[in-house]
Amino acid sequence: MGVITLTTDLGYRDFYQAALKGSIISLLPNVRLIDITHEIPSFNIQHAAFILQNAYHYFPKGTVHLIGIDTVFQEGCRYIAMKFEGHYFVGADNGIFSIILGEKKAEQLFEIEMMQDLRFLHFPLADILVKATCHIAEGNPIEDLGSAIDTPLQKVTLLPIIENSFIKGHVSYIDSFGNVISNISKDLFNQVQKGRNFVLHFKRNETINKMSWHYNEVSEGEKLCLFGISDYLEIAINKGHASNLLGLYPDETIMVEFLD
Repeated sequence: MGVITLTTDLGYRDFYQAALKGSIISLLPNVRLIDITHEIPSFNIQHAAFILQNAYHYFPKGTVHLIGIDTVFQEGCRYIAMKFEGHYFVGADNGIFSIILGEKKAEQLFEIEMMQDLRFLHFPLADILVKATCHIAEGNPIEDLGSAIDTPLQKVTLLPIIENSFIKGHVSYIDSFGNVISNISKDLFNQVQKGRNFVLHFKRNETINKMSWHYNEVSEGEKLCLFGISDYLEIAINKGHASNLLGLYPDETIMVEFLD
């Protein structure tokens, strides 16, 4: 039996998550069901995309990733299933698929054309999307779900500004430890740096001019920067909550200056 992961904004307080899981297990009693997270801020597709981009490749190819973010039916809404890098993604076409893809292309992309069960009128996540997810997890062809489409809905995301002597980026994510993760990738940093020294500038005129390999490379309470498991530039404080202590929150500007 296949593996299905769940990424939603349903939380743990209400019955919605239980209803979702019950709907899946009713169709596939022996499924391997894995929670990635149910604590995405409500309707925040940027947050969900970041989590998925950094988590999905740890699962075996063929895994189906069900995305439960902003899935309530609305006029013009469509639901899609995508195959990308050997994995399957099912969810609402609200821009999250374009963020996951970045500049890459999907291997297969289909609009899901299943009829809505009126009993689930306000909860298509537990109906249309669950049925599509289980269809794929059983090993059935993704093309059975509906019509092929060329591209998902495009969502504009902030990209770093690049010049010869600097990269201007922004804070894209704060993890549960308070580490501040930017949108400046390791590849981009190395490409622009070309072996030069650097100074990282951020709020309150704070600076860092040395790249660390791990969080414990500086004394407790000291700030540092490094490329973490996501391969994006992070600002952290050893044993401290960098976001709160440094006043850095999502969409704040940071800048890396390279010294000739």
